[in-house]
Amino acid sequence: MPLHTMTPNPHAQLSDAELLRLTESFARELVAPRVAHWEAQRRMGRELLAQAGALGLLGMELPVEQGGLGRPFSFKVRVAETLAQVDFAFTMSLLNTGNLSTKLWRDAKPEVARRYLNGLLCGQRVGCTALTEPHAGSDFAAITTTATRVAQGWRLDGRKAWITNATEADVVVLYAQTEPAAGARGVAGFVVDGRREGFIREGGFALGGQHAIGAGGFTLNGYIAQADECIGAPGQAFKMAMNSINGARTYIAAMCCGMVAECLRVAQAYGQQRHSFGQKLAGHQGWRWRLAQASAELAAARLMVRQAAQAIDAGHDAQLMAAQAKLLATQMAERQIPVLAQAMGAEGLREQHPFSRHLLGARVAGFVDGSSEMLLERIAATMGIAAQ
Repeated sequence: MPLHTMTPNPHAQLSDAELLRLTESFARELVAPRVAHWEAQRRMGRELLAQAGALGLLGMELPVEQGGLGRPFSFKVRVAETLAQVDFAFTMSLLNTGNLSTKLWRDAKPEVARRYLNGLLCGQRVGCTALTEPHAGSDFAAITTTATRVAQGWRLDGRKAWITNATEADVVVLYAQTEPAAGARGVAGFVVDGRREGFIREGGFALGGQHAIGAGGFTLNGYIAQADECIGAPGQAFKMAMNSINGARTYIAAMCCGMVAECLRVAQAYGQQRHSFGQKLAGHQGWRWRLAQASAELAAARLMVRQAAQAIDAGHDAQLMAAQAKLLATQMAERQIPVLAQAMGAEGLREQHPFSRHLLGARVAGFVDGSSEMLLERIAATMGIAAQ
């Protein structure tokens, strides 16, 4: 895309290993101390977006000359796993703003991308993607938000719900139906500016936890999108959205691996210093086997994530691999995090440890970007198994 050249991010010249070390330091030193505070206040961690932007984490896939890191998708997956070791919700929030930068660079008209890219890359603006609605979740083609042609471009009307970053986002890629009853063929994509008239933000959803994900919704009431802000024409937008979901499913699987890896690390360290019945916990065979099983399942999930990420890097169809990776990684996390918490005994209940928070993160992972049930349907369809 012929955008104007931006000042290169100085971190773009670092090796992947160096960038990942900086990412881990950012997570441990800046994110971790604030997680409980965000949860108590039921809000996003927007104040850390500027530091994330300075590291280049809001433009990982953008070319260096556009202010990005120039990394492949598989690098973003490694960053997702690293950040999620500390907090799933903040990681989802950060990645969704970064996703908008990539989406605008790839698909928006240059003049539209220029309006928003700098603000997104430096963390001044928050991005989100708006697909789901109160009555259209995994069944994306059933959305009822309408896009009607008018003299100025498109009039958008409808309501979106269960959107990551909705409580703060002011740059949105939104999908709407241009032709009632047309299903996927009528869906188009639009760049929406949350500061314009007609965009009405709703309050954040009261959840059982993970509020830093910024889950909420908004209403569009006579919102006017200019003609050049159509980012995916009817007949094309649905496929574009589905392709982006393959990437999301892959990095969510990686995030589940990160949460299990952190729980495993904490439990293993505890087993080396806690004594029970005259010996270290690690001296009990049954205790060791629990951790060994978790380690084996984690390794298998990581291999599936790597396979899907490599396919996306190569431009191959990753639909099946991404669905399989997310399904197995979320199930692995939901199964193993309680096991690792149990290995800590009552100590595992303390807020200072990640088990309860990460278990809820794994539960959230089972819903976002395709529920586990929808993934099973997708996998069955690619196997040629169809309902009669």
